[in-house]
Amino acid sequence: MKFSATIFKINESPVLKNSIWGLASSLTQNVLLSLFFVIVARNYSTFDFAQFLIANTLYQIKAAFSTLGLGQWFVREYLISENKKTLISKFLKIQFYSGNFFYLVNLALAYSIYDGNLVRELSIVLGINVVFDNIIFAIKSLNIADFEQQKTFRILLIDAILRFLIGVVLIFYPMPMMVLCLMIVIVRFATLYLFINIGVKHLVNFKTILKTKVSYLDLKILITNNWSFIVIGSISIIYWRIASIIISKLLTNTDVANYEISFKIFLLAQLVPLILSSSVFPSLVKLFEMPDKADFQAHYKKFYMIYLIFGLASFTFIFSFSGLLIPFAFGSTYTETSKYTVEMFLTMIVFPTFLLQANVLIAMKLEKLDMILNIIGIFMYLILTFIGFSYTKSLSVINYSIFISFVVLHIIQDIILLKSRIIDLKYSLIVYSSISSIVLLYIFLSNTINPYLLFSVFWLVIIIFSLSAKGIFKRNF
Repeated sequence: MKFSATIFKINESPVLKNSIWGLASSLTQNVLLSLFFVIVARNYSTFDFAQFLIANTLYQIKAAFSTLGLGQWFVREYLISENKKTLISKFLKIQFYSGNFFYLVNLALAYSIYDGNLVRELSIVLGINVVFDNIIFAIKSLNIADFEQQKTFRILLIDAILRFLIGVVLIFYPMPMMVLCLMIVIVRFATLYLFINIGVKHLVNFKTILKTKVSYLDLKILITNNWSFIVIGSISIIYWRIASIIISKLLTNTDVANYEISFKIFLLAQLVPLILSSSVFPSLVKLFEMPDKADFQAHYKKFYMIYLIFGLASFTFIFSFSGLLIPFAFGSTYTETSKYTVEMFLTMIVFPTFLLQANVLIAMKLEKLDMILNIIGIFMYLILTFIGFSYTKSLSVINYSIFISFVVLHIIQDIILLKSRIIDLKYSLIVYSSISSIVLLYIFLSNTINPYLLFSVFWLVIIIFSLSAKGIFKRNF
């Protein structure tokens, strides 16, 4: 009966239903994409692999800007709009125009920053994905607003399978890097075709989109009124991708590969809070509109605990297992990568709850304040990086700079939520003291206990303690 009741509760809750759909399919998707990434790393030289990563990074940075950060704006507007079809058509057209513009920007930067012909040629090919990704982004935002993310997850799973099959072909039939990138673009175009036919065909069509007028004045008003979303959406990607540019210009190709491998694993860990947030955000928006904010606070605190536990579990897992798993997956060439991956995963301790609190601020219509925090964070991170580089040019400097900036931003978020009476001081002190104690204790114990045994026993003890202290958690959280 309890099991049946749980299944019924999941089906009745859009947040839980979408999140479980997202986690299940995205886990499979990212495992396949990671296998593709591993195959590429193993089948090309460090130089060619680094050039591919640099070109991919340039395209991803432009993709961050090209969406204009309007995903959350669209979700919020769609939920209250009376003419949804017109809104969808305008959004798709804006994303198409923006994608084409930033593709040209991508080419200009590739030719101005880098002298190597391979990077430039790969940028021409991979950069086309900016246009495709923008339209996909618009349809994904629509699915979020409609709580129909299972459509997104199914299509992206197909995309991952096709990319993995490219990797399988690469194992048996080595190909030039340019051919590989052409195949990636073809797969992305096929993914776009599926998104259009499954995601929006029942709502709008090409004829509707073409007829929808988006004037310069419309675009200007939209950007002027929502420029904070553009900054927020862009910085969230730039925060990580700008490091690749810095490394490629100031460090070695090996450092580029080490960072990208570490970041790829970090992206896998990000998967859970990102997917969960895409479902949690619309529910936060709806709850905040209610006169009584008690449900809003309870919703936030419930998911805060989930995010917090996941962040700590991710860090401790990588701390214990990265030395075994990374050389096994990527080969002995990348034995030292595990050290940098552990450093990067320090940020995972605070990243999930930082992401949740950013969504809370936007739900509270404080997106401009969240934008300012993001700007402060990226400047702090860059300042710390270049100060560190003045003493030693190491990849560790970047990893620690990112971690420190996220900790500071998290504290500022807490102060804002304290003033807004979403949380209280006791709540914050309990959280920070618990996080610090757990991390320090784990690092201390790792010096004397087998890392695999430590991870298993450590989390078993925490689970038992959490269950026995259930009453305490209910009173405080």
